[in-house]
Amino acid sequence: MSTQTNQFVLIILFSLINLTSTATDIYVSSKGNDYNVGSKEKPLATLHSALRKARELRRLKDPTIQNGIKIYVENGVYQLSEPIVLRPEDSGTKESRTEIINLSNQKVIFSGGITLKGWKKVTSNVAGLPKKAIGKIWSVDLPSPGGQNLLFRQLWVNDKKAIRAKDKNGDSMGRILSWDAKNQTCKIPLGQNINVAAMAGMEMIIHQWWAIANLRIKSAKVIEKAIELTFMQPESRIQSEHPWPAPWISAKTGNSAFYLTNSIQFLDEPGEWFEDLRNQKLYYWPRNGEQTSTVKAVVPQLETLLKIEGTIDHPVQYITFRGISFQHSTWLRPSKEGHVPHQAGMYMLDAYKLKIPGTADKATLENQAWVGRPASAVLLNYANNTLFENCRFEHFASTGLDLNKGTTENIVRGSLFKDIGGSGILVGTFSDEATEVHLPYNPKDLREVATNNTIENNLITDVTNEDWGAVGIGAGYVSDLKIINNEINEVNYSGISMGWGWTKTPNVMKNNLISANKIHHYGKKMYDVAGIYMLSAQPESQIVNNAIFDIYDATYAHLPDHWFYIYTDEGSSGITIKNNYTPAQKYLQNANGPDNVWENNGADVVKSIRENAGLQKDFQYLLKYNSSPSATQKIKTAEAKQVVFELIFKDKNVPSEKEISVFARENNLLQTDFYQWNNRLLVYTNSLKIESLNQTLKRFKATELKLYDDLFYNFNREKNCGLATVKEWDHVILSANLVADEKLQKEYLAYHKTQFEKWPELSKGFCNADFQQLVIFKNGRQLMLIISIPKGANLDELNPKTTENNPRVDEWNKLMSKYQEGFEGAKKDEVWVFFDKIK
Repeated sequence: MSTQTNQFVLIILFSLINLTSTATDIYVSSKGNDYNVGSKEKPLATLHSALRKARELRRLKDPTIQNGIKIYVENGVYQLSEPIVLRPEDSGTKESRTEIINLSNQKVIFSGGITLKGWKKVTSNVAGLPKKAIGKIWSVDLPSPGGQNLLFRQLWVNDKKAIRAKDKNGDSMGRILSWDAKNQTCKIPLGQNINVAAMAGMEMIIHQWWAIANLRIKSAKVIEKAIELTFMQPESRIQSEHPWPAPWISAKTGNSAFYLTNSIQFLDEPGEWFEDLRNQKLYYWPRNGEQTSTVKAVVPQLETLLKIEGTIDHPVQYITFRGISFQHSTWLRPSKEGHVPHQAGMYMLDAYKLKIPGTADKATLENQAWVGRPASAVLLNYANNTLFENCRFEHFASTGLDLNKGTTENIVRGSLFKDIGGSGILVGTFSDEATEVHLPYNPKDLREVATNNTIENNLITDVTNEDWGAVGIGAGYVSDLKIINNEINEVNYSGISMGWGWTKTPNVMKNNLISANKIHHYGKKMYDVAGIYMLSAQPESQIVNNAIFDIYDATYAHLPDHWFYIYTDEGSSGITIKNNYTPAQKYLQNANGPDNVWENNGADVVKSIRENAGLQKDFQYLLKYNSSPSATQKIKTAEAKQVVFELIFKDKNVPSEKEISVFARENNLLQTDFYQWNNRLLVYTNSLKIESLNQTLKRFKATELKLYDDLFYNFNREKNCGLATVKEWDHVILSANLVADEKLQKEYLAYHKTQFEKWPELSKGFCNADFQQLVIFKNGRQLMLIISIPKGANLDELNPKTTENNPRVDEWNKLMSKYQEGFEGAKKDEVWVFFDKIK
C-alpha cells in the first residue's frame, strides 16, 4: 500500500471516529486527571484543561461541535491557584455555545481560598493578647505560597465570616474628635483598651456620609486626653484633600464614627481573628461548638476567580455558566494602599478642591477626582452573549460579578449573591483612571459601552459588608440595561445605583430600565442613600413597578433624615419614575436636568405592584438563602406633614402655567398643588418634599422663597367632629399678616391654642359647614390659612353654615380682626386674600 493510500485511509478513519464521537461533552471531576480524555468515564481534573480541549475542537473546526460544547462538572470543591480565563479563542457561536454546567444538584464550587489545617489551642503566652482571651485562643501556621507571606483580610469558619479583631465589638463605633486636613492628622478619644505604643500597623475605618475609608495608621501619640493619628500614603493625602465625602464634624448629629482593627490587642470575643504576619500565624477565638479537629477554615488568596477577557475587535462570545458556585476571593488594596472611595466603592486615585471653580463641562464645579475600580471575583471585559444562570457568588472581599467595558447582550439570571464585601454586581464604565469623574463619557468607538445587558431574578443579600458605601447593583455609563425582578436586601448603602458623571450633558447612557425589583432592609450603615439612586442624563430610561421599603435607622448617619426611597441626583434627566410602591413619597430630586417625569408613586399604587415585585415564581426557591434582618436595628418611618412654599416675584413675573406644568411633572408634584395671587405663587405640599423643593424652586428665580412649616392650628373633622372625612378634598388658601405688635401676636396665638376648649362653638360651626380640615401656618408675621372642603363643593355656599345659629363665631371673627391686617400688595381694606388654584 502506498504512502498516499495510507494517508487516505487514516483520514477516513479519523472522520468516522469524529462522526461517532461524543467530544461535544467534556467531563470534569475532582477525582479526574488532566491526562484523561475528558469522557464521563475518564474525566479531566480541572476546568482549565476542559476549556483547552474545547478551544482545540473549535480551532480544528471539529464537526461534532456544531450543536455546542457542554463541559459537565461533577460536584466538589475545585481549589484555584490561578484565575480561570476565557479568551476570544474560547468563544462559541449563536448555534454552538460553550456551556459550563453543574452535572448534579449538588454544589460545584470554584474556590479562590486556601483551607487552613493544623489548628491548636494556644497554651503559651502571646504578646499583646488581652487577659480575657488567654486560654481561649486557637492558632494555626499559615501557608506560604511561592515562599511569600500569605496576606488576607477575610476568614470564613464553617462558611461563616469571622470578624477581623477590632476595638469596638458588635456594631459599636467611636467618634473622632477632629480632623486636621492641613497636617493630615486625626484625633480620637484616648481609649482604655488601646496600647498607643502598638498602634502602627493598625487600620482605622472611618464613616463619612455615603462612604467609608480604610486608613493604615503610621504613628500615634497622646496629646492631653486624645490620641493623634497619622496615616500612610497615598490614603493620607487623598483623605485630607478630597472634599466629598469628607469627615463629618457636627455637634448636633455627632462627628464621624470610626473603629480600629488589625491588632492582637483587640482579640477579645468569640468569632474574632488576627493575622500575625511577622510570625505567619493566625489567632482565632472560636465560637461555641467549633472544634479544632472538625473546623473548616478558609482564607482567600485570589482576587479574581474567573476572567472573561476579550478585545474590542475580538470579544469573547456565547459562553454559559449554569449551576456553578464561585467562592472565596480576596482584595488587598486596602492593606497595601488604603481605600478612600468616592462613591459606589470606586476608590480615589487623586482628588482635591479647586481654588478656582470650573471645568469644561461645569462652570461651577469645585472638586475634581480620578477613580479606580475595585477588584471583582468574576470579571468580564469585551464579552458578549454570556449567560450566568442559577449560579452562586459567595464569600468575596470585593465586587461579586463585574460586567465591565464592552459587555453586550449578557444575562445574569436566577443567581445568588451573598456575603460579599463590596457591590454584588457592577455594570459598565465608571470613568477610566485617566478621566475626571465629572466628565461625560462619549467614546468614539461605541463598542466600549456596556449595552443591552440583563440582570433578572437574582437574590442579592448581605452584600457591601466590608465596603459599606458599595451597592447591591451598580451601573455606570450603560445603555439599554435591564434590571428586573431582583430582590435586594441587607445592604449598607443603596440598593440599585445607576449612572455616573453628575452631569446633564448628553452621554452614552439611554433607555435603561429598572423594573419590578423588591428592595428592602437597605441603608444599614450609610445615608445620603436610596433604594434606587440615579445620576446624570439618561434619556428614555424608566424606574417602574418597583417595591422599596424598610430602610434601616442607621446609627451613625451624618444626617439622620437624609434618606430616601428614590433619589434622582445631580444631572438626572430624561427619566420616568412611575408606579413604584414606597411607604411614603420620601424622594429627592437634587440638581436634576430636564425631562424627568414623576407619576403615581407611593403607598397608594395598586396592590399588585408590591405583590409582583421581586423574584418571579420559578426563581423564588432562592428566598431560602435570604439573610436574616437585624433583630435590633429599627426601621425608619417617614411622617408627612403639610407645608406651604411661597415664591414672591418682581413685577408680577410669575411663571406661566406651561412652565408650572413642566416643573410639576419633573418634581413629583401635581399642577393643582400650585396657587397664585398677583405676584405670589404657592406650592401646597408635604414636608417630605422640602429638601428637594428648597433646591428646585430656585429655578423660578423668585426674589423671595418662604417656607411655611410652623403649623400652630389644626382643625380636623375626624378628631373635632367625630365624623368621617370624605376621600377627596379641594383646598382654599388664604393669607394675611399679623399686626406688628408682638404683644398682640402672642395674644392671637394664645387664643388659637385654647380655641377648641374655650370656643367649642367654632369647631361646631366648621363641622356644620362640612369643613374637612382647617390649618394655619405662620412665617414671621404672615399667616397661611388652608380650608379643605369636599371636592367639588363651593366655599361660598358652605361658609355661611359656620355662623348659622352660632353667634359665637361672629364674636370670634370680630375679636380676631384687631390682630390681622393685609400684606403688601393687598387692597387698603383687604385683610385675607384668596389664592387661585392653577388648573
